[in-house]
Order: sequence, then C-alpha cells, then structure tokens
Amino acid sequence: MSPLAGKPASPAMLVNVPRLITAYYTDVPDPSVSEQRVAFGTSGHRGSSFGRSFNEWHVLAISQAICDYRAKQGINGPLFLGIDTHALSIPACASALEVLAANGVDVMLAENDEYTPTPAISLAILTYNRGRTAGFADGIVVTPSHNPPDSGGFKYNPPNGGPADTGVTGWIEAKANEFLKSGLKGVKRMPFEKALRAATTHRYDYLNAYVSELDQMIDMAAIRGEDIHIGVDPLGGAGVHYWGLIGERYHLNLTVVSDEVDPTFRFMTVDWDGRIRMDPSSSYAMQRLIGLKNRYDIAFACDTDHDRHGIVTHSEGLLPSNHYLAVAIDYLFQHRSKWSKDAGVGKTVVSSQMIDRVCARLGRTLFEVPVGFKWFADGLCNGSLGFCGEESAGASFLRLDGSVWTTDKDGLVPALLAAEITARIGRDPGEIYRRLARELGDPVADRVEAPATPAQKKMLSELSPQQVQCTDLAGEKIQSVLTKAPGNNAPIGGLKVIADGGWFAARPSGTEDIYKIYAESFQGEDHLRRIVKEAQAIVDAALAAGKNGQQSQPEENA
Repeated sequence: MSPLAGKPASPAMLVNVPRLITAYYTDVPDPSVSEQRVAFGTSGHRGSSFGRSFNEWHVLAISQAICDYRAKQGINGPLFLGIDTHALSIPACASALEVLAANGVDVMLAENDEYTPTPAISLAILTYNRGRTAGFADGIVVTPSHNPPDSGGFKYNPPNGGPADTGVTGWIEAKANEFLKSGLKGVKRMPFEKALRAATTHRYDYLNAYVSELDQMIDMAAIRGEDIHIGVDPLGGAGVHYWGLIGERYHLNLTVVSDEVDPTFRFMTVDWDGRIRMDPSSSYAMQRLIGLKNRYDIAFACDTDHDRHGIVTHSEGLLPSNHYLAVAIDYLFQHRSKWSKDAGVGKTVVSSQMIDRVCARLGRTLFEVPVGFKWFADGLCNGSLGFCGEESAGASFLRLDGSVWTTDKDGLVPALLAAEITARIGRDPGEIYRRLARELGDPVADRVEAPATPAQKKMLSELSPQQVQCTDLAGEKIQSVLTKAPGNNAPIGGLKVIADGGWFAARPSGTEDIYKIYAESFQGEDHLRRIVKEAQAIVDAALAAGKNGQQSQPEENA
C-alpha cells in the first residue's frame, strides 16, 4: 500500500503525453522479447508505448490480423470502432483506420469524433445484427479500461457483441505476432487522410443510439417521479457527454460532478499502489465522489471506457462491488416480471458467495465461470442468463422485456439501476445490502494485489490442486480445490480453495503485471486474515517452486 493512496495526484505523477505519443510512433517492438509481443489478456491487448508493449506496430499488426480473421470467417458487415479518453487511444484509432480502410472494411466512426463507451459498441453490433442471417457486423474498442494514463488497449468484439473468446483472440494474437516478426510484411495500409475520405468510412451516432433506448432497461419514470437527486462522476472517461444527455432526455435530477477530459487524469486521487487508475470500485480512486456523497440521494461513477460501475450511497459510502451485485440480482429478479422464469445468474469464480445465497433464495440457477465477461455473451444473447456480473464491478443484464441489451459489460445501466432501486424501494442499495446480510450472512472480503513478472504470472496460471498440500483452510476442512470453473469447466487460470466458512482464489491479472488473491469469510475479519495469510503462503511456495524448477532446467531449455 502506497502512503499516497487516496490522495490527489501530484504533478510529478502525471504522464508526459508528448513523450508517450512520440514513443507510440517511433519505438519499434522486438518480437523476440515476450513483453513486446501482442498478447491478448482477459479483454484485449494492453500495454504502454514507454515499454514498447503498445505502439503503432502493435495496432497495425492486430488490425490486419482482424481483417484476415473477418475474411476467414466471412464477416463482411460494418465494423463499429470506438475509443476512450486515454492519450494513446486517438493515435491507435488512426492507425487502425489506415489498415481497415486499406482492406476495404466498412468502418463506423463516432459522429463528431465522440468518445464511445464499450457498451455503446456492443449495443451497435447487436442492433445491426438483429434478424440477420449474413453480412454480420463486429467491432473494435480502443481502450485499456481503467488502467493508468500511460496505457493503451485494443479489444475485438465479434458479431455476438461481447469480448472475443480465447479461440478468436488466440488466432488474432498469433497472426499479429507473425506480422511483427516479418516487419509488418503483408499489412495493408493507406494514409490517414485518405482513409478518412474513403467510401468505406462512415459516421454513426453512438451517443443518441445508446441513450434513446435506456428506458427499455431502466424504470426512468420511477426515478423521475421520486425526484431522486443523482450525482455522476465520469472520471474523465468515454461517457463524459452521455450523462448530461441522459439527464436531459429523461428529465432526471442528475448532476455531472465534472465533465473534464484530460489525458493525464490529473483530477484523480491515486490508487492503492500510488498510481493513477480510473477504477470506480477502488475507494482510493473514488475519493472525490465519496466526499460528495451527502449531496445526493445516490451517486455513481464509471471507469474510462464506462464498462464498470461504482455506487456511492448515504449509508455505506462506496459500496463494495460484490455487495452491489448481490443487491442488483435480488432486486432485478423480483422486479422484472417479463424475464423468463428459467433465466439464471452468471458470476465469475472470484465473486462473492453471497451471490450464491441470493440465487438459492430466488430459486435461480447459478452459472459460475472464469474471470472474463466473454463467458456470458451467449447466455445474455439467448436470454438464459438474466444478469451477469464480476467482482471487478462489471455487469450487464436484460432489457425490461427480457431481450438482450449488451453482451459486454455496461457501467451505465447498473449505475442507473441504483437510482431505480432507491426510487422504488425507498432505501439506498447500501441499506438493502445490510438487510440481505442479516438474512443470509455477512461476509467480509479482501483482494490482495502484488507485482508479478510475466514468468511469475505464467507459473500462477498453471497452479494445480496438487500444490495445495494442506487439508484445512483457516481451521476448516477444505471442501474442494478448483482449477476449472463449475459452470462451464473452463480453466480459471489459477486455483480456488473452498471451505465451509470461506474461500480464496489466486490468479494472475490478465491486464497488468500483478497477481491477485481474492478471499472471503463468513466468520469475520480474523478468519479472513487467516485465509489470506494461508493463501499467500501457497502462492509464495508455488512461485519459489517454479523458480527453482526453471533454474534447474538444462540451459537450452531455460
């Protein structure tokens, strides 16, 4: 934990944007260095031009690989292209357009070069593809999500509108790295100005298309009728101009705390490790809005591409994301009468077991998957999943009529749902969670993060049940050790250890050079600390064993 956590960003912390952009165009990645190759993590390729892990070569190579994938799959509809507010997103979008136009792809850019939230791209894809049997659309979102200001990111969404699955990203990643290795041989490209004027380059009104359908998701009349005073902090992200229009269109008592966009994100308070990170689930990053909580009936924020939410209540301040997911599930399945009685709940393996208990009481099926929203896309599309959420404050759910909304995370609709809940129940989501805790148990949870090299992350992703030598966890018999998710039997990229009164999961981050230990206890803070301590010992032993194993390998295999 940095002593600067939760404090305003100092000038010395701010990224030098001119140098960052210069590095994007001038530095060339070395494909023989693993950190400089294209690598799709949990959601797209991410890196920084300072580390030669995200620059022009990467974007050109990935864009051509996506064009080749589209041709291979017969995807010949338009490609919806959107960006967030990170400094590297605009040049990366320009690079992508040069390749897409040269390949004859119909590209849908935002009107007025508006920033575009991830859910607006997903909605556009699904809207275009609805009822079609051919000529499907897909999309690209240029975003590193909530990552620090020097980061860049590039994410592909296939015709199902959600994040591409590992089979798709694996193919694109391999093809892109071939282009890097060959010095971009085979990459088609045209000058940016010519690409802008190309007959295949079009404009699309993502802003109005998204906002105009929100009353099919949220009971706006209830919010308006109770005159709920809403405070919103876009955190300088892609939805910065969406919130004002939402308030105007639906006549809501909604105040945008700040509409400032600055690629240094100098207005942020810094995260747990002393870095600027636009994470709405972090109390350290959310100090500005937490400090204003008593001015509003409900307040919320979203991350940079607006696919994550943070809910600030009178009663609790920033509501932990797991708490809000439980509240949202409990509310939605009792207030969405047109949803199928068979619609289940999707959650990731590192999300709270409080969700399990809520689902059991509601009589709804639980679908537990590895980290990554891509696992939920099909269920949201066919309506078999009514709500899907993950511990890191990402969620989406069905329309009021039970049809699909988005198949990628949407930070705006869960935020607006908090206002609907407050209006219709007469209590904020923090108060409602306290009631759930009294009825179903009151868990305490923690997430420990620490730096990890790519080699260490690889070791952690390959942890096996055999590496858990103990039979007890914090004084309780271990019930199960999972390396595959119960819902779909897919590898979780780490392991999860479950006892009767608590659990932990250990896995490397798919987006940053850190590893994470998630832990939860239904027996109090002391029990949680024991779980975390024992989990850390298991991770430390695994890293040490892996390091020793590498050192003992013959030199040619090392």
